[in-house]
Amino acid sequence: MTKTSKFDVAEHLRTPEEMAAYLEASIDEAEGDAAFIAKALGNIARAKGMAQVARDAGLSRESLYKALSGDRTPGFDTILKVVSALGLKLHADVKAGR
Repeated sequence: MTKTSKFDVAEHLRTPEEMAAYLEASIDEAEGDAAFIAKALGNIARAKGMAQVARDAGLSRESLYKALSGDRTPGFDTILKVVSALGLKLHADVKAGR
């Protein structure tokens, strides 16, 4: 009998480049769903260490877990703090077909 375990993307995000690529792919797939992007940021934060990311973002660990759970849409200010704490940056590009 084959045993399976739940896939946890955070276990596979090892480098800043992998984290950035994962966030970019998540933004592309989100189709405007901010909670989806928050969940992706949560996965990256877990990979990096939630307690350290919370400290670097100036948030409590509990509030960071709640904000990035995917169950709610955090404020843009929280997103910016987390992205910065993760050592990432957001950028804009022209949408295809425009």
